[in-house]
Amino acid sequence: MDKNFSEGSSSGGGDPATPSRYESQKRRDWNTFGQFLKNQRPPVGLALCNSNHVLEFLRYLDQFGKTKVHLQGCIFYGQPEPPAPCTCPLRQAWGSLDALIGRLRAAYEENGGSPETNPFASGAIRIYLKEVKECQAKARGIPYSKKKKKTSGHGNTTHDRDDQSNSSSSMPFS
Repeated sequence: MDKNFSEGSSSGGGDPATPSRYESQKRRDWNTFGQFLKNQRPPVGLALCNSNHVLEFLRYLDQFGKTKVHLQGCIFYGQPEPPAPCTCPLRQAWGSLDALIGRLRAAYEENGGSPETNPFASGAIRIYLKEVKECQAKARGIPYSKKKKKTSGHGNTTHDRDDQSNSSSSMPFS
């Protein structure tokens, strides 16, 4: 493993004195995740980090979210533009979490981590993000449909609506 992996430095192209917005955000995200691991009891080294730590980090970040996600019992559940305030929690938006994972996935490998052991690329993280996306879409009344490619005998593709009954009934963040 590269020494940069444990030190949390980031490599990037261009002038090192003026990194791009993306590179700056990636470095901030990487440092924040590293600090999160250090604050665990007992502290977790980056080399020992796994997808469970990443999931804990994503759930921890929810407390700083700015997106209202209505709970199933809320009278505004399923309404894209509720007419009045409610006490439902603020969460991290799915798109923000998805972008964060993308940056951390890249930073992990840039800092010496192996693509085969990248905890940000695990199936558990993809499933969590999918559940958050579906939950938030339902809470706001936005129909979510997964586009599936089907090949017919002629090689044409069609897109089908995802069966809503197959989605997870558990709330991914509680």
